[in-house]
Amino acid sequence: QVQLVESGGGLVQPGGSLRPSCAASRIIFGVNVMGWYRRAPGLQRELVAAFTNGGSTNYADSVKGRFNISRDDAKNTVYLQMNSLKPEDTTVYYCQAEGSWYRPYEYWGQGTQVTVSS
Repeated sequence: QVQLVESGGGLVQPGGSLRPSCAASRIIFGVNVMGWYRRAPGLQRELVAAFTNGGSTNYADSVKGRFNISRDDAKNTVYLQMNSLKPEDTTVYYCQAEGSWYRPYEYWGQGTQVTVSS
């Protein structure tokens, strides 16, 4: 079993930046997608940014040009650089990894709260 641990959320003013990180407890084999989701109250879960199989990236339209996903394979860690933050970005952000290695798997972190408020 793999644990995903997020950190780096917090409170920031509109226009500010945060850089949450997601550290896996060990290397994950057979990953198809690894990235960040969020779910604001009353809304469906949204893919924010993710690496897909082959190394390409996907971003939600609402964060394109503001957020950037990156990774450090040596540390088994994925980062989400969040710039020009808006109040509507406020919610809990979850790290997720899914793929298959002898059998399908899906791992989730516990979430990190991001609050954008003046």
